[in-house]
Amino acid sequence: MGGSAVSRLIAISNRVAVPKAGKSAGGLAVGVLSALAEHGGIWFGWSGKTTETEPSETKRSRSGKIEFVTIDLNADDFEAYYNGFSNNSLWPLLHFMLGYFSFRRSQYAAYCRVNEFFARRLIPILEPDDLIWVHDYHLFPLGASLRQAGVVQPIGFFLHVPFPNFDVLRALPCYTQILNALAAYNVVGFQTDRDLWSFQDCMTQPEIGGRLHDDGRITAFGRTFKAEVFPIGIDVEECQRVAVENFENEELMRLGASLENRKLIIGVDRLDYSKGLELRFRGFETLLESYPATRGCVTFMQIAPPTRAGVRTYDQIRGELEKAAGNINGRFAQIDWMPIRYLNRGYSRELLMAIFRRAAVGLVTPIRDGMNLVAKEYVASQDPKDPGVPVLSTLCGAARELTDAVLVNPFDRQGVADGLQKAIEMPLHERRAIHASMIATLRKNDIHAWTRRFIESLSTP
Repeated sequence: MGGSAVSRLIAISNRVAVPKAGKSAGGLAVGVLSALAEHGGIWFGWSGKTTETEPSETKRSRSGKIEFVTIDLNADDFEAYYNGFSNNSLWPLLHFMLGYFSFRRSQYAAYCRVNEFFARRLIPILEPDDLIWVHDYHLFPLGASLRQAGVVQPIGFFLHVPFPNFDVLRALPCYTQILNALAAYNVVGFQTDRDLWSFQDCMTQPEIGGRLHDDGRITAFGRTFKAEVFPIGIDVEECQRVAVENFENEELMRLGASLENRKLIIGVDRLDYSKGLELRFRGFETLLESYPATRGCVTFMQIAPPTRAGVRTYDQIRGELEKAAGNINGRFAQIDWMPIRYLNRGYSRELLMAIFRRAAVGLVTPIRDGMNLVAKEYVASQDPKDPGVPVLSTLCGAARELTDAVLVNPFDRQGVADGLQKAIEMPLHERRAIHASMIATLRKNDIHAWTRRFIESLSTP
């Protein structure tokens, strides 16, 4: 299929996020919506609803050029596929965090069943010229299920999270099946070159027997396919527009009044162990210990909406964070100043972009992250005349592009404290220079470039 042919795009992800006013969309949702808005097509996936019986027919709705097609899932299968294999096995494994890893064959069986169910419900919708784009680790086997059912259209896969090295991957009893499933795609895309190298290394292990060609293609499990790097970006102009438009927002004005003249350090993350939030709190504590002049002069606000409520690990993280925030505030608070404001709830994208623009420092220190779009959104939201500074973990994909940020290792509390102090004290001319350089990078690798590059690769044999 030539690159010039206009094909319909079929994007598939675990969950379909039909846009809702005021709701902040995650990185995957932003990426898929952007691709479909530009290209037109269908977004297919789970509706967010479970049933006790065999799930009913697909539901359809439309918004402009995008058709949303959703399916319900059986409650037991969903529990084992999503909370079980996807979140207890794959998520910790892919984030190199084997301390949280567990495996059950019954959960893996449900994971395979749900992927086969996705394939069965998707096939009647497909047309011969469609380009199929599968997103993320919940759906590793979907391409193989579609191939087994006779689908011949180009199928691409993009992994939004990191890909681990072979020593980590082989902790998964079914790792060979996962690699075999990935070989069913025409294009397998990753966030960074490190993820690609890990994947190439896994595929060329003697026991897997794959071969890496000079042009970067891989032959394994009887198929030859492309594996490439496509760092996901953001819509830079949209971030700037939203930040400026909401800068006079009533809530933001109240925040400004409550801060008085203190500098704001902002963190925004899902409540997840991969985000290293307790380490971040302790890094901020070390700033107050090591640099007493910051006391009463800076406020750290951490927004961490709850995620996967009811999963024990996440309830535990929440408890640990509340304890750490209370502990630090108890040590350092003054009558008119609270060092940490910890908000365990979600806020609209509009307000978040405006808060980013208001904040002198964006603190983004995950222990491991595929990309981390918050770092990019923080940079894009800044006022170029008086920009804030991102303090960024070297262990997230965004650090590969935002090389002018203040880079820190989240495990090094003193290093995080020193990085924060450097950002707080950075002179205006230096802030402007690094901001201009980072914005140029974000524009070059924006969300539209990501979409175009992936679709081009998928459209070209």
